[in-house]
Parts: sequence; C-alpha cells; structure tokens
Amino acid sequence: MVAATVTVVLLVAGVAVGVYARLTGNIEHENVTAEDLGATRPPKVAGTAMNVLIVGSDQRDGKNARYGKNAGERTDTIMLAHLSSERDNAMVISFPRDSLVALPPCRATKALPGQQAHVGMINESFNSGGIACTWKTIETLTGIRIDHFVKMDFTGFKGIVNAVGGVEVCLPEAINDKKALLRLPAGRQTLNGEQALGYVRARYSFGDGSDIGRIQRQQMFIASMVKKVTSGETLTDPARLLATLDAATQAITTDQGLNTGVMRDLASGLQGIDIGKIRFITTPWHYSLTQPGRVEWVEPQAKRLFQIVARDQRVDGVKGGQAKVSRTKIEVELRNGTWRTGLATEVAAFLEQRGYHIAKIGDMKRKPQAKTAIFYGPNAETRVPTLAKDVLQATTRQVAGARTNRLILVLGDDWKGLKPLRTDDTEAMKGFDATHDSCAA
Repeated sequence: MVAATVTVVLLVAGVAVGVYARLTGNIEHENVTAEDLGATRPPKVAGTAMNVLIVGSDQRDGKNARYGKNAGERTDTIMLAHLSSERDNAMVISFPRDSLVALPPCRATKALPGQQAHVGMINESFNSGGIACTWKTIETLTGIRIDHFVKMDFTGFKGIVNAVGGVEVCLPEAINDKKALLRLPAGRQTLNGEQALGYVRARYSFGDGSDIGRIQRQQMFIASMVKKVTSGETLTDPARLLATLDAATQAITTDQGLNTGVMRDLASGLQGIDIGKIRFITTPWHYSLTQPGRVEWVEPQAKRLFQIVARDQRVDGVKGGQAKVSRTKIEVELRNGTWRTGLATEVAAFLEQRGYHIAKIGDMKRKPQAKTAIFYGPNAETRVPTLAKDVLQATTRQVAGARTNRLILVLGDDWKGLKPLRTDDTEAMKGFDATHDSCAA
C-alpha cells in the first residue's frame, strides 16, 4: 500500500554504499516471466515513464495469523503507480477489488490452478494465478504496460508506519471496531503501525461502510504518509531515514528487475518533486445493476484515464470539471429526514460514484423533514455550489457557528435524486493530490 512512497523516498539521502548491500539483501524477489504475461502485451509508449503494480496481500499465516484464519493469500488492495518520464509528477490509480471485469486466461503454477477467461471479480486473478496473473489482468484491462510489481503484507505495512514515527489522520468520530482490532478517539491523531493497519482495513465502522469508502481512506492515508516521509522530519534524521529504508525493503516482495539500484535511480530523479503533483485516483465506477454489491467501470471515462497513463499525459489538463471545488475534495454527511428506509445509504452510493467522500450516514431526530437541504458552515461556503449542482432540488442553509468544511445533506420528502451525469464529465478522473489534509474537513 505504501510502495509508491517507498519509490519516492528510497535512498534519496545518498545512503552510503555499504548500506546498499544491506538493503538489497532485505528485498525478496519473485520471478514473473514472459510466458506468464503472454505474447500480446501492451506496447511501451512512453519509454522512460515507469508503471508499478502495487498489491496489498491479506495473507494470514505466520506473523499475520492474528488477523484471521483464512487460508491462502488474496489481494486486499490493487493499485498502479505511474511515474512520469520527466519524474515531475506521479499518479496512483486504485482498482476497486469488487470490480466485475473480463478476466484473461492465466497459466497454472505449481501451487495455483491458473485462470480461465471469464467475467469475474478483479481480485480473483491473484487467487488463481498469483502476482503474475494479476499483472497480466491489469495490463489486459487497461492497455498499460507494467514495468514492475511490489507486494506487501500486513506485518510489513505496520513496520514501515512505525519506522517513520507514525502517520497523522483525522477521525470524524470515535471508532470501536472489533473486527479490525481498532479503538480510537475522534479528532486529529498520529497512528502507530497496529492502529494504522486497523484504520486502512476497517470498513463498516467508517462512512457508509463501502469498499469505495475504504479505498478513499487508504488513499488519504498514503497522502499523509508521503508528506511525513518526504518532510525534513524524516529526510534530515539519518537514524529515522535508515530505519524507514530498512523497514520498507524488508516489507516488500518485487520482481527481479526492481532492485535497489533501480530504486536509487528513481529516487534520484524524484528528488524535490512537488507533492501537489502526486495524485490519487479511483478508476471511474458505478454499482452493478446485475450483481448487487459489485462495481463496474464507467466508460468512456475509465478508458480515457488508462490512455492518459499509458501515454504519460497529465490528468490535471483534462477538461470537464464542473465546479471550482472538485467533488473529491468534499466530505458529505447524509441524514435521512424521511421514513424511506435506506434512502441515505442509497444516495451515499450515488455520491461516491461521483467522487464525494462520505463521512457519515445517519437519521434526523425529527421526521419527516419536508424539504431537502444542504447545511454548511462559513468555512464550507465554496463547496456548496458543487453539491448543489449535482442535486435536482435542495435549499442551502448556513450554520453560522459551524467550524467544519463538511457539508450536511438532509434528505427531505421532496427528494428527487441527482442530476444525470454528463458523459463528458471527467472530474472523477482527477482525484486529489498528496497535499490533501483529511483533518481540514
């Protein structure tokens, strides 16, 4: 999950040559062959750009046994990190693990049965053919040539968070999630490795309980970690830097080609990168009408996003944004003011599809509410037009004493839904950058 951060920071401080050997010895490698990936791979369009497949493993044996008893290994997270040819910008694309897609055939290995071509969930590929099959699947679906992969498990993730001295997050309310082994108070705080793992794994105790909400939270966590790792607090402290590099290289498994020499060259090129040029994007999606709970990719937006990455272009030049404050920078709290059971959850799903972050879902104490309304504080005034333009009918009401940037959408009996999304609306493709502060809302 933090592999994108590792490639940015690894060896940026010019660590002594003797340390390179130690770090090299830390990394485990897994061979992925040309036979694994097939003969019809996408061409390498942008020669010096680099695309790295990032997989978070939920393997639960050995040191990870305390997190469950499921046998085998699955992909808890699938991302693709794109580093530009000029090394002046980067994108991290998330693929929802519940995505229904056309899976390609993959050959069997000694331990895994292989995969027949069929329509299924995107994370099936890892179960059937391991990292090589996942690599082939992402290349086949996106048309993006992948150069390397990085895999990390629960224990490795915790080690990196602890090595950097913890990562700051912000919680809208206290959390007590027994399944994720997580208990935290509300507000701004710095999480240690164990807490951070629970935070990025938890699902039902946050927002609307969706996997998309968890992806958004993971992206914001990585953004916060990028800021921590690239700050003077880490880079100017030799002991902390070495501990971070040591933990990072011990935590990952890569292909044979992604060694510390390649990482050093990458880090050299990425020195001084503006973190505002590191963007986090979720593949445009909507909920499946044929298989409830699954998601399907929205076209032509998804295809356009993949073309931008393959051609080493920039999403910040994409037209189609519909407001000064983008949806991906807005947190919304839903309150059901009607007697229609599940209405707030339904509306939250549609808002998430457009890129909004759902902070909380609840009910109004007094029902019914006749009118749908958007409540906001003075700090959130610039966000109101974005949501108002997406809603068919709503009044807006300022709460003078509010100090939050969050918008509260109260659903009344006059709720008529959202306006249809234009086919040329590509705002969800832009995501948000690493300067994003989850506590600002």
